[in-house]
Amino acid sequence: MGKLIEVTVPDIGDFRNVPVIEVLVKPGDAVKPEDPLVTLESDKATMDVPAPNGGVVRELRIKVGDRVSMGTPVLVLESDAAAPATARIPGAPAPASPVAPAPVQAPATPPPAVSPSAPYAGPKAGLHAEVLVLGAGPGGYTAAFRAADLGKKVVLVERYPTLGGVCLNVGCIPSKALLHIARVVTEAGEIAHAGVEFGRPKIDIDKLRAWKAGVVGKLTKGLSGLAKQRKVEVVTGKGRFASPHALRVEGAQGAREITFDSCIIAAGSSVARIPGFPYDDPRIVDSTGALELSGLPRRLLVVGGGIIGLEMATVYDALGARITVVELLDSLIPGADPDMVRPLARRLEKRYEKILLETKVAKIEPREDGLRATFEGANAPAPETYDRILMAVGRRPNGKELDAQAAGVNVDERGFIPVDRQLRTNVPHIHAIGDIRGEPMLAHKASHEGKIAAEAIAGHKAFFDARTIPSVAYTDPELAWMGETEAQLKARGADYEKAVFPWAASGRALAMGRDEGMTKLLFEKGTRRLLGAAIVGVNAGELIAETVLALEMGAEAGDLGLTVHPHPTLSETIFFAAEIAEGSITDLYLPRKA
Repeated sequence: MGKLIEVTVPDIGDFRNVPVIEVLVKPGDAVKPEDPLVTLESDKATMDVPAPNGGVVRELRIKVGDRVSMGTPVLVLESDAAAPATARIPGAPAPASPVAPAPVQAPATPPPAVSPSAPYAGPKAGLHAEVLVLGAGPGGYTAAFRAADLGKKVVLVERYPTLGGVCLNVGCIPSKALLHIARVVTEAGEIAHAGVEFGRPKIDIDKLRAWKAGVVGKLTKGLSGLAKQRKVEVVTGKGRFASPHALRVEGAQGAREITFDSCIIAAGSSVARIPGFPYDDPRIVDSTGALELSGLPRRLLVVGGGIIGLEMATVYDALGARITVVELLDSLIPGADPDMVRPLARRLEKRYEKILLETKVAKIEPREDGLRATFEGANAPAPETYDRILMAVGRRPNGKELDAQAAGVNVDERGFIPVDRQLRTNVPHIHAIGDIRGEPMLAHKASHEGKIAAEAIAGHKAFFDARTIPSVAYTDPELAWMGETEAQLKARGADYEKAVFPWAASGRALAMGRDEGMTKLLFEKGTRRLLGAAIVGVNAGELIAETVLALEMGAEAGDLGLTVHPHPTLSETIFFAAEIAEGSITDLYLPRKA
């Protein structure tokens, strides 16, 4: 028997608690000197821990997800040759060096790719795909197009006749088109204070509906063209798994079976419902029904004070409806910090009939003159009658609608499909992305994941490593946030600092007549490394991207405060907030800290 050597993590510079993202060997594997054993990730750089010399792996001491530092045991190696107790990463300083080691940089050459998914060797249907993508929303079509660009034969299955999923057809895009109209109407009505008055807007609902459909149509046709250019075969119908390598698709022309080597599940989510309400009444609508613009109600009750409900309320308010919003929790837009919601809430309170917090709808009674809603809660009003009720209480994943058990794929009790950092399910050749794989249910997260899943299938060393996913409410004013919220920092006992810049001190905001906003940055105390950000105000959804990049790059307050921003712009509010953190702001007077 050879000598047993405990291989430990070598000198990796100043990094501590670095995550293990891949274990490349298992007990019994023979390795040669410098063969990679595990892959670590520090910030945005990855590095392999190599074998100190040849031998046989006898025992693993770490697994994927563990966090390690210099000296952490990696594995036990049986070797006939003498070897040091630690390996050494090429390019890292020698242990005997008296000079403090420098942080390890990303290797000059890319790390070796993982093996691509093996082809399916069983019986194949008339249509066989190297990569089958189930669902053609932002995540699905992105995954399909990326896989095709990487040389794969791709089949894209979609239940609806056009590509784009909920987001493009009945979600993100049509709602933003209508929100643009709402903003124009609202701004025209509010500019009178500056001496410019317009007449009451005349709304042609049929023409507005056609314009919205035209916006959607341009994008769906564009997606169809991109699919044809990439030779992605699109199959229309509802897909359910028949086995680990086969999908049964029910369409207008009947049923067919498609086999595949690998699959990406991008089946999205559906509108959640509160049991017991008379949903068969056409005056009760969800977000899809609200976007159809089938007439304008005089009074609209919005059940749910989250992003979807408030965006639709913004549209209908601008078009002339009287709005009441009811929310079960104690704040609108749960998940965002209450101080950032407050400017939005103050504006809505002036425009809407009522905002009912900590209140629920207990009963809805259909009547000839409308829908009578009964409320419960400490501040619940008497029953009221509305022309229409919008149900906007969230979405649920579609994991339980796919017969996933036929493929052996685990689905949790809520309908989510658990995945690893390469978006693989418990069945290695099947991946899941987007809403169906977990919160946050956002299109831009799904698109990002779609590329990663396609690249992982192609054998690329691609992992989901986004430090944050930004959220945006396209209300008026908009509300956007990213990273950790102040509530989350408090909950974990973090030592943090915050800097808040009021838009009342912004020249651009004042010139626009929209000075109700503010920008908040959250920093780690001491290092002043950015931990989170939130912006409420006009175009907050555009402005938040700068802070996302800053967090991804590990920026500190000084990095933002020393970056010259154009003047006068709303983007300066991020710069000013960073200057507040640094104590160098001149656009406000802040008493000197003791």
